[in-house]
Amino acid sequence: MDPILEILEHNAKACPEDIAKMLGKDPQEVRDTIKKYEADNIILKYKTILNKEAIHDYASDSNAEVRALIEVKIIPQRDRGFDSVAERIYNFPEVTSCYLLSGGYDLLLVVEGATLASVANFVAQKLSPLENVRGTSTHFLLKKYKEDGDILTAGKQSDTRLQVSP
Repeated sequence: MDPILEILEHNAKACPEDIAKMLGKDPQEVRDTIKKYEADNIILKYKTILNKEAIHDYASDSNAEVRALIEVKIIPQRDRGFDSVAERIYNFPEVTSCYLLSGGYDLLLVVEGATLASVANFVAQKLSPLENVRGTSTHFLLKKYKEDGDILTAGKQSDTRLQVSP
């Protein structure tokens, strides 16, 4: 993978000047490369990863989200395979991610809702009744420790350094 992409993948805030310094390149060359990656849909968007647990601890009036992983067995459509069924499913606003799997289930969905009941209602009223859905298995996330390579500690890590005495 291009080192520019590696840097941006780990730090979307890295500016072309800093990337150029790290790689020993001209800043304008880095800017042009980034613009080309954006135009070619290699870079789709820049994203901030939030530690939502820390937000809820910080602001007690914030609304909690419920997240579930849902395994889905589907019947692929003739001449279209899994793609058209997956597209129908991933277009629901509750579905934040959708993956094709090998194994006992065909799709893995990440679904978010305001409450356990709202996620359960999504499964019962929208997902399960779909013509090509054969079965589901829902797993509610209780706590996130690490996401997208980032450890989510909610600022609760204790300082393990030894105290320096005067």
